[in-house]
Amino acid sequence: MKTTMKALITGTTAAAAIAFAGAASAEKIKIGITQNNVGVDSYQTTYEKAFKAAAAADPNVEVVVLDAGGDVARQIAQIQDLTQQKVQAIIIWPTNGKAVVPAVRKAHDAGIPVVITNSNIAEEGMPYIAAFSGPNNIEQGQEAADMMCKALNNKGDIVQIAGKPGYTTAIEREKGFEDQLAKVCPEVKIMDTQPGDWNREKSQRVMEDFLVKYPKIDGVYAADDNMGVGALNAAKAAGRAKDIKFVGATNFAVGYEAMAKGEYYGSVYQSPVDDAENALKTAIDVIQGKEVPKMNYFKTPEITQENMKQFSKPVF
Repeated sequence: MKTTMKALITGTTAAAAIAFAGAASAEKIKIGITQNNVGVDSYQTTYEKAFKAAAAADPNVEVVVLDAGGDVARQIAQIQDLTQQKVQAIIIWPTNGKAVVPAVRKAHDAGIPVVITNSNIAEEGMPYIAAFSGPNNIEQGQEAADMMCKALNNKGDIVQIAGKPGYTTAIEREKGFEDQLAKVCPEVKIMDTQPGDWNREKSQRVMEDFLVKYPKIDGVYAADDNMGVGALNAAKAAGRAKDIKFVGATNFAVGYEAMAKGEYYGSVYQSPVDDAENALKTAIDVIQGKEVPKMNYFKTPEITQENMKQFSKPVF
């Protein structure tokens, strides 16, 4: 009788343990992310590493990490795949804020909350997302314009190197910069704007063309420092860098270094680690039913030669 009772207790305990393990497993949060283009620059590479590290640090989180490689069609397919997998939330770094809207709507209709990270979705997609997590790109453009005005004492002729056409971050930074420039220093004129596609080599070629076309350039605004340093390299090769003020956004290590040398006026400090961790936390909070701001921005302060010692050198 004792043996039977002991076996019964042992069996019951084992069954309870299995049931508990199953419940614990069932409670694990599964989140999918589809990124824009990890290989295109060090910001996105660092973001992915930070995202994986943050997920690995939480034993209750499982992530499916995908990369669209800059291909809109591939990203749409990835969103559809994650929807079919029935993950509990999908994080999307849009390759194109407008093109992904139908796929985002399908995820929303399937009951899967969507968090947009870094670069926002087009306005028509806003009703279908749970939240946006990332920088305020309009504000970054405004901050860059304020720095340019100060650098040029409110007067001069400049050129602009924009991001990738159709990409929300590029559109918003360009708008923020142009609107603020017209407002606070209308005597600073934008002579030309060309896309650099977030690529340093292409931006260097764009700047080479600007230097041939315009005998006098007082300033360059680039939508990120990767492109800004490409422009700086072109100007240095042409012997004209000392006559030009360079202002960027998303302070890269190369921008920070150029600032330290006195070659680069200023930028906007943005951490890919903060970006990634904020996106993951936002998705988890949404799944857990916590109140989350629709526009979940993190701070991106101005950084110039004057205050750069207050900031650590970027890791990307």
